[in-house]
Amino acid sequence: MQITYNRSTLTLEDIPLDVGYACEKVSLKKHSGESFSVGGQNGTQLIISAPFIDDRLLSQIEETQSLLSLNALGGISKTLVVSTTGHTDPKLEEWRFGFDEEEAFGDFYGVRLASGELGGEFAKALFIVSKDGALFYDEILRDLNGSFSLEKALPKIAAAINCYNGKGCH
Repeated sequence: MQITYNRSTLTLEDIPLDVGYACEKVSLKKHSGESFSVGGQNGTQLIISAPFIDDRLLSQIEETQSLLSLNALGGISKTLVVSTTGHTDPKLEEWRFGFDEEEAFGDFYGVRLASGELGGEFAKALFIVSKDGALFYDEILRDLNGSFSLEKALPKIAAAINCYNGKGCH
């Protein structure tokens, strides 16, 4: 997959995880050193990865939070993931912030950028993991300066919350 950033063309180190596949539980770290996990059967999850935290990303996260509230889509965990401790925690209300100390997230989800200007950082991506631990929806932006399609993601979040019947099958 080719991804653009300004005038550069970047590639991913690996193939991204496909929708429908089980998401392995991976450990992330907070700047405080405390660990927490994403993926796996941890309830419905919204995970955003990013190579950098800029005003556009923060605005989209705030818009996402507002849309979730307006549509009464609570009860999901929301996480912003970056590759290293070099990123500052934006202290987003109701969002966890973690970095991939063990490199498991970048490898498993296939979002680590190959060598180059942003080599080792993560692609700008949005993942929805259903209650049963399957990747329900993903959006990996082909332009790191772009925005997520919240009009597509919101119905998928609602469906992921409501689809699981407890019998291991959607």
